[in-house]
Amino acid sequence: MAINVGEKLPEATFHVLENEGMKEYSTQDLFAGKTVALFAVPGAYTPTCSAAHVPSFVINFDRLKEKGIDTVACVSVNDAFVMKHWGENQNAENLLMLADGSASFTKAVGLELDLTARGMGIRSQRYSMLVKDGVVTQLNIDEPGKYEVSDAETLLSQL
Repeated sequence: MAINVGEKLPEATFHVLENEGMKEYSTQDLFAGKTVALFAVPGAYTPTCSAAHVPSFVINFDRLKEKGIDTVACVSVNDAFVMKHWGENQNAENLLMLADGSASFTKAVGLELDLTARGMGIRSQRYSMLVKDGVVTQLNIDEPGKYEVSDAETLLSQL
């Protein structure tokens, strides 16, 4: 069952490859006392994710910050090495590129997507959420295969 507005994010650990090496971030580290725009993609380097989803947050980063967002983060069921390289490829240096390599966070929030039949394994549904101090205050989930409500512009309209 998917997480709902008003619910606290579950405990999970993300991996981020930084210049100094691999770093782990807990949900507590990332969300406690902060307002975070979090969005998830089915996979790094996939067509819609690369051509539209990540660019919508890169382009609107300053507008999100002006509206009080402390952190803009992208999560995907990929490893930290892929997320770092993809972030660089997308000119997303302002975004926090979170690796959920084993889909533990994705499963904990109930937003996994089984793409095994397409050779991609368990992935994340495409969504965006606004999280204030660890609690989901907005949640926009796209139907599988769609990109209609999880973009930065929709999230901005909800602030």
